[in-house]
Amino acid sequence: MTTYTQHLVLPVSRRDHIRGPATAHLTLVEYGDYECPHCGAAHPVVEDVREQMGKQLRFVYRHFPLANVHPHAAQACEAAEAAGEQGRFWEMHDALFANQDALEYDDLMSYAAALGLDVVRFRQEIDRGAYTPRIREDFMSGVRSGVNGTPTFFINDTRYDGPVDVEALVLALRTTERDAGREAAWR
Repeated sequence: MTTYTQHLVLPVSRRDHIRGPATAHLTLVEYGDYECPHCGAAHPVVEDVREQMGKQLRFVYRHFPLANVHPHAAQACEAAEAAGEQGRFWEMHDALFANQDALEYDDLMSYAAALGLDVVRFRQEIDRGAYTPRIREDFMSGVRSGVNGTPTFFINDTRYDGPVDVEALVLALRTTERDAGREAAWR
């Protein structure tokens, strides 16, 4: 039996793509889709939130391609993972969001070349679907965590369903931080 929750069922670990210090007390996890216009709109918001929160925040991105609606999403995830294997996940991640309307196969190859990746290796990995199991693992962890659309955010393992704007996210993060401080004081 599959259990669906409003909490993150797969804890953040070394398997994840993480921006920010591992020791941060606050974690923002996004389940996203590179072709989703809402995720595209959320991308600069997340960047602003990261800038405001600084070392207090670590950001984690997990794949949740809605392939039935976004035909290029799964392959874009493969491109991000293939770039990640060459140490350039975040650069590809940013390029994919910056070019959401250009996610065809040849576009992905151009981004790889522009990032200085080994394009032959990159192409081979995408062609064979080398990262499909990883992407599926992200997707299924999202389903089990109650994700049903993109973007979906979790703050310290609890689903955030508020507005996706800088002020609201920063307030939610600071409230979580304050509440965690109170809880620690009670112990």
